[in-house]
Amino acid sequence: MTNRPTLRQKQGPSGTRILGVGSSQPDRVVTNDDLSQVIDTNDQWIRERVGIIERRFADKDESLVDMAVKAGAAALADSGVDPSEVDTVIVPNCTMPSQIPNAAAQVADRIGIKAPGAFDLNAACAGFCYGVGVASDLIRAGSSGKVLVIGAEKLTDSVDPLDRSNAIIFADGAGAVLIGGADEAEIGPVTWGSAGDQVDLIYMRDDKYIYQEGQSVFRWATTQIAPIALRALELSGLEPSDVDVLIPHQANLRIVEAIAKKLRAKGAREDMVVADDIRYSGNTSSASIPIALDHMRKAGTAKKGDIVLAVGFGAGLSYAGQAFICP
Repeated sequence: MTNRPTLRQKQGPSGTRILGVGSSQPDRVVTNDDLSQVIDTNDQWIRERVGIIERRFADKDESLVDMAVKAGAAALADSGVDPSEVDTVIVPNCTMPSQIPNAAAQVADRIGIKAPGAFDLNAACAGFCYGVGVASDLIRAGSSGKVLVIGAEKLTDSVDPLDRSNAIIFADGAGAVLIGGADEAEIGPVTWGSAGDQVDLIYMRDDKYIYQEGQSVFRWATTQIAPIALRALELSGLEPSDVDVLIPHQANLRIVEAIAKKLRAKGAREDMVVADDIRYSGNTSSASIPIALDHMRKAGTAKKGDIVLAVGFGAGLSYAGQAFICP
C-alpha cells in the first residue's frame, strides 16, 4: 500500500478578543408620530407594545453596503488596526437586494482591505452572533488572523410601509467588530441552533415583504432564549452573576425585559445593565447587537473589561449567543 503524505494543519492562537467596535445609522429620524401620518397607529400604542420611540430610515440612495462600509471603517479606527492587517470580512445580513454579488467583497474593497476572504452570512437577526462565532473559530484554527464582522441591514426595502404590525418595528443600520487573536480567551464559545419546524413564523411574503406571526414569535422568544443565554454562560465557565452587561437582539423591548427577568431569576445581578437600544434605533436585525454595544460603550454603560452576554434570535428560527469581554 502506498504511503500517503500527511496533510498539514494550521494552528492559531488559543483565544480571541474584540479589538474595536463601530456603528453607522442613517441621518433620517422617524418618530412614532411620523408613522401615524401614514398608517393607523399612535405613539402610545407603539411604546406600549414594542418600546420604540424612534428609529432611523435610510434614504433611497443609501445602501446596505454604504452603511456597512461606515461601520466597518469605524471599528477599524476604534481598534487602531490598518486595513492591510485584516484578512477576512464577514457581513451577516438578510436584506441584500440580490444574492450576488455579496456585500462583503464590496465592503472590504471600499474600506481598503485588499483580497480578503469575504462572504455574507444569513442567520437573520441571529446573524451577528453567528458571525462572531465563525470569526473566532477561524482565528483559533489559524485560517484567519484578523476578521471584520459587520452586521448590516436595510430593512426598509423589505417592509411594507402600510403594514402597521411591521412598519413600526424595523429600521436600518450597521454595526461592526474587529476580532483578533489573544493569549487568553476573551470571546467564549458560541452556542447556536435552529427550530426549523417554526420557519413559517417569519418569512418573506410574496418574496417581497417581511411577515411575522408576532404573538407566536413573542411566545417563542420569551420562553426559549433565556435558556440559550444560560447555555452560552455555561460553555464559557461563567455564572449568571458574572454578567455585567446583557445585550439581547433588539427585537422588542418587552422581549428584552423578559429575557433579563429570567436571567435574574437564575442568579444574574440586579445591577446587570440591559441594552434597550431598540427605543431609539428600532429593530435592525443582524445589526442590532453591535449597534447597541457601540452606543453603550460611548455612553459608558458598557465599560472596558465588562463581561457581556449577547444573544441573537430570529427567522429560521435561528439563534446564537456568546459571552465576551468588552474592549
